[in-house]
Amino acid sequence: MSTEVKIPALGESISSGVLSSWKVAEGSYVEIDQPIYELETDKITQEGLAEVAGIISFTAQEGEEVEIGATIANIDESAEKPDSSTPAAEEEPVAESAEAESTQELKPAPIAVPVQVETDIKKAETSSSELPFSPAVRKILAETQIDPATLSGTGKDGRITKADVLNAQKATSVTSTEVPPVLPSAVSTDSDARSSRRPLSPIRRKIASRLVEAQQTAAILSTFNEVDLTEIMALRKRHQESFVKQNGVKLGFMSFFVKGVVHALRAVPQINSRMEGNELVENHYFDIGVAVGTEKGLVVPVLRDCDALSFAEIEQSIVEYAKKARSGGITLQDMQGGCFTITNGGIYGSLLSTPIINPPQSGILGMHSIQERPVALNGEVVIRPMMYTALSYDHRVVDGQQAVTFLVKLKEAMEDPARLALGI
Repeated sequence: MSTEVKIPALGESISSGVLSSWKVAEGSYVEIDQPIYELETDKITQEGLAEVAGIISFTAQEGEEVEIGATIANIDESAEKPDSSTPAAEEEPVAESAEAESTQELKPAPIAVPVQVETDIKKAETSSSELPFSPAVRKILAETQIDPATLSGTGKDGRITKADVLNAQKATSVTSTEVPPVLPSAVSTDSDARSSRRPLSPIRRKIASRLVEAQQTAAILSTFNEVDLTEIMALRKRHQESFVKQNGVKLGFMSFFVKGVVHALRAVPQINSRMEGNELVENHYFDIGVAVGTEKGLVVPVLRDCDALSFAEIEQSIVEYAKKARSGGITLQDMQGGCFTITNGGIYGSLLSTPIINPPQSGILGMHSIQERPVALNGEVVIRPMMYTALSYDHRVVDGQQAVTFLVKLKEAMEDPARLALGI
């Protein structure tokens, strides 16, 4: 009995994907729930599991675009699982073979000589049998495949020496590397050598489409501020050991910024809204997307109800999402329904940027590198760990004053983290 392996439905908006890789070999035996393929769509990369055990045969190849519901393989359930044990009777010949090999290693290995070269050498020796070649000359003639009949010996009585063969090889090499000059009109560019061409992956195509959509459908504007992270860094240093011991994850900067964004969105609810036609939809919940970079592109898993999450729960969720995103296990549900997005270019060294909003959202916060800079504080110049923050927003929905207020509220919360606990 044979069972078809079909591409399952992954969401209403997904109609096809690219079979990016097979995780098993053609004709191999697969177990139930064993990962057998990886499908890349315009939103997620999904692993496919075997529903039955048996011998698998492919009907689709890696790199092929397949429709949802298409059959990509068959699994023969009637096939027996191959026995991986090695019969004892076969062990003795292996041991004998190994012993023979070890014995042969003590003997000089014969020089492998191409048939035509061996013939040429024999002919040359026959034509002058009184001048046989030395073993060294025979070896280098075999290696260089130079016809000895073309050489003039410089040794005693006209004998061909090793130097004669080497000089002939050197002359041949110089001649072969000389390239005749090419006139400008005849110059041709080998496109394969100077550039390469490959189709965009579904995820990269979707990213490109979404970015263009955001630029064409929203009036994007960016505003900036800077944050002094002295208090947060001191708090992390003071409580990091206890936090890790109790929760199993580090207390990072992102949990502070997630909580700070919730604090600022409460103060400026217009940013927690979106346009739908001629209507403005205001969200009364706080699902925050956190951008995660992977080899295949940027994905934005969503942390649900961040206002109700603890710092530890935020950090644990980010770690789990990052693992899933980089292993290809993230799902469509993980990335749907965000109200606002945070992206951290600082981990790559970015000092300042203007992030593009994630439609239909109306705002995105860009975090950047932390740098020690001189700042004026109470009439004195001091060195502080500073970060530039950028808010890109849809100016159709959000006014400039509201955008500035958002960043000011965020700055206040980051520079005095107690505000997050007190809600002020």
